[in-house]
Amino acid sequence: MSRGRFLDHVLDPYIDDHLIADEGEVVIDEVMHHWVVMVKPVLIVLLGVVIILVMPFVGELWWFVLAVGLVPVTYGLYRIQVEFMDRFVITNMRVFRVHGVFNQQLATVPMSRILDISVHKPLLGRVLGYGHFTFESAAQDQGLRDIRYVGRPDERDLTIQRVIQRSGLRKDFKVAIVDEDDGT
Repeated sequence: MSRGRFLDHVLDPYIDDHLIADEGEVVIDEVMHHWVVMVKPVLIVLLGVVIILVMPFVGELWWFVLAVGLVPVTYGLYRIQVEFMDRFVITNMRVFRVHGVFNQQLATVPMSRILDISVHKPLLGRVLGYGHFTFESAAQDQGLRDIRYVGRPDERDLTIQRVIQRSGLRKDFKVAIVDEDDGT
């Protein structure tokens, strides 16, 4: 892999690389973490910047202050990239999660194996518009169980339910309407 391609893959998860395009798999929804997960790493970066801004006032120890300030800046930027690279993808065939900056991990569950989806919305999540998914599948020990900080969780849940329904994995339930006037 060339250096440019390596950096591209460190900066973007390239979801299309994981699709089974020759089988007709298409992305229905690609979900990044809700913006709230970026608050803590951004505050860490800002702390490092404040430490670095103290450099002119410490005289000959400027290099030490610079080194101390670069630690939270570097860590915060890395945490921002970790959150950016973590993607939850809904396709017409499966759901999968791609995450990792240097070592990328992929966890997949076919739509046919999803038995139940639980959506948990904490109070702050209800206010800010995020929630957490828990997938129960036929294979209980899978790498795609908990997806945290999903924006618009109710819409995403309905999207998954629609894909499952349209794929014919669950039977339609027809309700007969009885007209009481006719006695039928």
